[in-house]
Amino acid sequence: MTKQDKSIDSASELQRRPERSGEAVMPARTIVLVGLMGAGKSCVGRKLAARIGRPFIDADAEIEAAAGCTIAEIFERMGETAFREGERRVMARLLDGPVAVLAAGGGAFVDPDTRRMIAGKAISVWLRAEIDVLIKRTAGRDHRPLLNGDDPRGVLLDLIARRYPIYAEADVIVDTADQPAEQTVERVLAALRARANTEPAPVSVA
Repeated sequence: MTKQDKSIDSASELQRRPERSGEAVMPARTIVLVGLMGAGKSCVGRKLAARIGRPFIDADAEIEAAAGCTIAEIFERMGETAFREGERRVMARLLDGPVAVLAAGGGAFVDPDTRRMIAGKAISVWLRAEIDVLIKRTAGRDHRPLLNGDDPRGVLLDLIARRYPIYAEADVIVDTADQPAEQTVERVLAALRARANTEPAPVSVA
């Protein structure tokens, strides 16, 4: 399947597939939402989890709980390298846990080790967003360390250039725009249906 085949960005596709329960497309593995800050991973993740009857987990919240401080404080006190090491450990624990919908931090999928873990244990879904959408959704929020400088747009453009080719390795790609999160959830479900319909039947070994 090509990357273009993975991308679901047409409302007509959703109209051709009116099924709404989501149960028929629920993978037996955790669904990991990846993408840049502002892509809507947490908001979409919560609604997707409710639709398919699975728990929702925010990886950043789990990291903060494990560290006993905010991500911004981790960056300030210990630096990004230490944060990524802790993030890798938390992601490994979460991927070994019960099946869920997991919103990963923006840089988690970029880490090669974390990306390999996700590929082996989960279904990855990239929520792809244009720069203007990301700017609108992250404006005025001071809890994102990478955007706390004088040029958040420039930082996001640089992240897009470096990270989007890596995000493109995700199992499923879904475009998200300036619209209600429910519409993105519908696109995710449609993309998972399409993926399930094109995968070979599982082989049973006695």
